Amino acid sequence: MSFFEKLKDGLSKTRKNFTEKIETLVGLSTEVDEDFLEELEMVLIAGDVGVKTTEKIMKAVRDAARSREIKSPDDVLPFLKAYVANLLRDEGQRMHLSGSPSVILVVGVNGVGKTTTIGKLSNYYRLMGNKVMLAAGDTFRAAAAEQLKIWAERAESDLICHAEGADPAAVVYDAVKAAIARKADILFIDTAGRLHNKSNLMKELDKIHRVIQREIPDAPHETLLVLDATTGQNAITQAKIFTETTNVTGVVLTKLDGTAKGGVIIAIKEELGLSVKWIGVGESIMDFRPFEPDKFVEALFNK
Repeated sequence: MSFFEKLKDGLSKTRKNFTEKIETLVGLSTEVDEDFLEELEMVLIAGDVGVKTTEKIMKAVRDAARSREIKSPDDVLPFLKAYVANLLRDEGQRMHLSGSPSVILVVGVNGVGKTTTIGKLSNYYRLMGNKVMLAAGDTFRAAAAEQLKIWAERAESDLICHAEGADPAAVVYDAVKAAIARKADILFIDTAGRLHNKSNLMKELDKIHRVIQREIPDAPHETLLVLDATTGQNAITQAKIFTETTNVTGVVLTKLDGTAKGGVIIAIKEELGLSVKWIGVGESIMDFRPFEPDKFVEALFNK
């Protein structure tokens, strides 16, 4: 099965909760009147597109109806498909890998698949010919380093770790020094995912940043926020906290294959101004790829 087929299969719940409801609405309607528009708005909100993003989409639909670009309910789905694809498109590089080594900080709450994401990213870039290293900066979660060690072995990458409960900044310092000494191309840094005390999280991430920048002034080159697609709008709440505490440069969305809330991708881009850079649609090390907006929209809108 190709990755696109896995994506399409993985989005089946989201498609049922989103696209198929719109199709049903279109089939039951004869004109794009206020009743139709109100029903469409409710479908978008229920599909985890988000209130602000839904308002923007609905304004575009209403404008298109007034200008006769949308003449009947049958025109709505093709319009939405094109509009959403345009919203999700991004300019420029996917990842800014300009350092030697390039340092990628990975943040997110526990349970979203942060460690797994680092393992899969490491494997991806190792297959692209890069020398990759990993740093076990989450020293608070039991067995976090052991889990990362398994992924490091799968990705044939070196791992720097300390004992459980060690200072995360000390782990990061040793990892940066080792990455420079061993001439690694990319260093991925795992971090703790505690949100119960935001000020502690902020202090910890700030300390990690200072340690990195002391050795590599323009690093970290990317700060990736890992979000669980199954949490829907809760992912937006998490994202807001992390964007307040650190300079998030992009999002990794995991567990797209098990959710009816895949519409949250649209809200992440529109409400937070963050690009989804990577997506996961399964447990396998290969079920993880760069996010391609056009393919996502194709998989979302077509059965």
